[in-house]
Amino acid sequence: MNRFDIPGADVLRARQRLVLDHFRDEVVQKWDDVLSTFPHPHYEIVPTLTVHDGDTAVRGYYHDTRVAFPDQHHEIIELRHSADAVIVEFWLLGTHRGPLGGIPATGRPFRVRMTGYFIFDEHENLVTERVYFDSLTMLKQLLGHVSIKRPGTWLTAVRALRGLASLSGEPDRRLLETTAPADLSD
Repeated sequence: MNRFDIPGADVLRARQRLVLDHFRDEVVQKWDDVLSTFPHPHYEIVPTLTVHDGDTAVRGYYHDTRVAFPDQHHEIIELRHSADAVIVEFWLLGTHRGPLGGIPATGRPFRVRMTGYFIFDEHENLVTERVYFDSLTMLKQLLGHVSIKRPGTWLTAVRALRGLASLSGEPDRRLLETTAPADLSD
């Protein structure tokens, strides 16, 4: 298959069902079921330049995000198909109840628009979930109550800055060292 060959309706329906099951099982935190949608779990979180590769790393990602946002859930906006992916636009929602990396819980809700690319290989295996979102939108919602004009929020501001610094670890090279597809001349 090349980049212009869209699979038939049966393949697209099967992909869509797998992606919707994946979303549903994430919300109810059935991690074994979510992980069973991949032969090898692999998440790429583009705004943070992080990759969670393999069962242990992905389970760690699930744990950390659900400690931070135990009520995390989504609202699907649109679902589209491409030659090798299901592309989902969705709202991610939750309440900041635990630490997000080094950022202390604020108790504030968030609602952030995201796009997830669920990429399939030539055997119709889900091989990657790649997520894009504006991290500043999320941080503004979580830390919107912090102001240098309000001394009562200064401690939270200092903790949040320290937390942000701890999140800015070394970017995953796999998200930085990309190459253009060879067949773009068509």
